[in-house]
Amino acid sequence: MSELITTALVDLDLQGSERGEATANLVARLAAEGRVTDESGFMTAIRDREAQMPTGIEGGIGIPHARSEYVTEPTLAFGRSANGVDFGSADGPADLIFLIAAPDGGGSEHMKILASLARRLVRESFRSALRGASTPQDVVDLVNKEVLGR
Repeated sequence: MSELITTALVDLDLQGSERGEATANLVARLAAEGRVTDESGFMTAIRDREAQMPTGIEGGIGIPHARSEYVTEPTLAFGRSANGVDFGSADGPADLIFLIAAPDGGGSEHMKILASLARRLVRESFRSALRGASTPQDVVDLVNKEVLGR
């Protein structure tokens, strides 16, 4: 199994003014890395999940996530948006967006990732470090240390 997050899965200038567009830009990165086999199919899974309950959380964070037959391995992508994207949080748009992609039948792995990520994201120091990251490698190192304990 490869790394959960790599520099190719980090976009420090995420484009897209609405959640579907911003998410599609992250999904394109997953597809380019061979982690998603059908962008449209995976986007449908994300939209279906988002329709159940918005994935925005307090502190300027969006965490779109879905399980799908089109995902080849558990993956985490990250985007930072200068203008923010509405993920349905009461406190406004998200500038930090994590996309969690899990294969169908992948067990509880993506829920463990989601829970660990959410625990870290409540810490202002983690959010500030993500906002201040100057390179994709900085983000990968931060996530590996803080979320995955590596």
